[in-house]
Amino acid sequence: MASATDLAQLDGDELATRLGDARRELFNLRFQLATGQLDNPARVGQVRHDVARILTVLRAREILEAEGAYVAPTTEEHEGALAKLAAEDAAVAERAAARAAAAEAEAGHDHDAHDYDGHDHEGHTHDVDEVDDVDDLDEDDDFDDDDDELDEEEEEA
Repeated sequence: MASATDLAQLDGDELATRLGDARRELFNLRFQLATGQLDNPARVGQVRHDVARILTVLRAREILEAEGAYVAPTTEEHEGALAKLAAEDAAVAERAAARAAAAEAEAGHDHDAHDYDGHDHEGHTHDVDEVDDVDDLDEDDDFDDDDDELDEEEEEA
């Protein structure tokens, strides 16, 4: 996540580019969320905050320019901010790639996937509880003895 201080050190074109990229990423994340393909739902909030930060910096700059108090960052400040933001972006991309690789590895290697017949996807047999045959009920087996007693009491009354 880019800090407002770092973003303030960027020029207008770079901020506009970053704003466009963030809005595009937010659109893609929302689309993935709606289709159930999003690995990290927290990323939506992070990108929304990034968009808000960029818009805040642009608005503050606009106000300062209107007042005549805006001082553009030096070349050194601009390059330093670019380097720091590029490193943050690379770290975010690396974490996302690692998360995606872990999710893919987990989905491809599911140990709990068993067929109903006790065989897993690799053909190994596992113990499966057999369903016992249901015993035929004898006529003297009565599960609703309480109901019979209530019926007899009502008939007597």
